[in-house]
Amino acid sequence: QVQLVESGGGLVQAGGSLRLSCAASGRTLSSLAMGWIRQAPGKEREFVAAISWTGSSTDYADSVKGRFTISRDNSKNTVYLRMNSRKDEDTDVYYCAARQAYWYKGLEYDYWGQGTQVTVSS
Repeated sequence: QVQLVESGGGLVQAGGSLRLSCAASGRTLSSLAMGWIRQAPGKEREFVAAISWTGSSTDYADSVKGRFTISRDNSKNTVYLRMNSRKDEDTDVYYCAARQAYWYKGLEYDYWGQGTQVTVSS
């Protein structure tokens, strides 16, 4: 089993920056593909970003490409999501997720965190 705990969410002004962290326990992250997914109340979950085992491969949703950066530090068992140039539409609950694969991009992850609320204020 893998336990994922997100942190770093909160209220930020539009245009500002925020970094989310996802700390894993129960298993080393180095053998898991990781991703960030977000969801607004009453809406479906939306893929945000994905990163491979080694961090050599990444991908992003078109809506965040060029503004968000996913990264990982396997020595700290932690994955990050740097969010720059925040927009109102970035207000969502952000979930960290893991899948037992080298690389995965999508919504069908094996393990999920509890989510962290991010609110953009204009």
